[in-house]
Amino acid sequence: MSDTKRRKIALVTGANQGLGLALVRGLCQVLGESGTVYLGTRDEARGRAARDLLRGEGLRPELMAIDVGEDASVQAVADAVRARHGGIDIVVSNAAQRISKDIPSAEQVAGFVNTNNHGTRRMMRALVPLLRDNARFIVVASSFGSLRNLDASLHPKFDGRDLTLDAIEQAMDEYAAAVRSGTAASARWPDWINVPSKIGQVAAVRVLARNGDAEFRRRGILVNAACPGLVDTDASRPWFDDMSKAASPDEAARDLIWLATLPPAAVEPYGELVRNRRPLPWK
Repeated sequence: MSDTKRRKIALVTGANQGLGLALVRGLCQVLGESGTVYLGTRDEARGRAARDLLRGEGLRPELMAIDVGEDASVQAVADAVRARHGGIDIVVSNAAQRISKDIPSAEQVAGFVNTNNHGTRRMMRALVPLLRDNARFIVVASSFGSLRNLDASLHPKFDGRDLTLDAIEQAMDEYAAAVRSGTAASARWPDWINVPSKIGQVAAVRVLARNGDAEFRRRGILVNAACPGLVDTDASRPWFDDMSKAASPDEAARDLIWLATLPPAAVEPYGELVRNRRPLPWK
């Protein structure tokens, strides 16, 4: 079956609310009857409620239980996708752990890194081998994920010709250990744990794109990170005093859906952090 006629298979993680839910809604609308969109969620009860909400809107998402913080859960999803469909066309790695102002960073950092960073790597490890020709793999990050937000002494941990995905995971574990031990500031790490985490995510996308360049280019596969901008959600409101210019989840989802559904002939963006449909500088 040709790529244009084959049923498109999509998966969005962290999709029971906010941006993730909006991404599922938008993908269902764009793909229509020619696609199957999986609403990936750790909390199955909330996932069922989100699925039913969208079905009440006339859309037909399917529920997929996935906890990106656990190897077995992510691999089980990959196995299910392989068994049902043989491959996948769109992966949006959106699941993220919230940060609380009321809990010390030292108590949150391990879980945050495990979900946001190691979870991203788990998604890559399990789902990239299933990418079909002209597939799109997207990691939802933010504009904080630029080396310009990190002290120059730490740049080699996230940039370099020989950098590996394993090395990035190690760097994030070192960062988490430094936060827990109270030595992060002296090691010149940023105060806000979201900054190194996003840098780690974008660095992982860049390494994935570099490592897969020959095959991905030949097969029309695009891998990118995406910044949705400031989005008005429960997770972001506590951190920003002025939300008057924040986009709604559905508004923010539009550019990510554009990125996830670029036509087969598209060759760019590739290995970039994309915001408002334009690549952002890495350095």
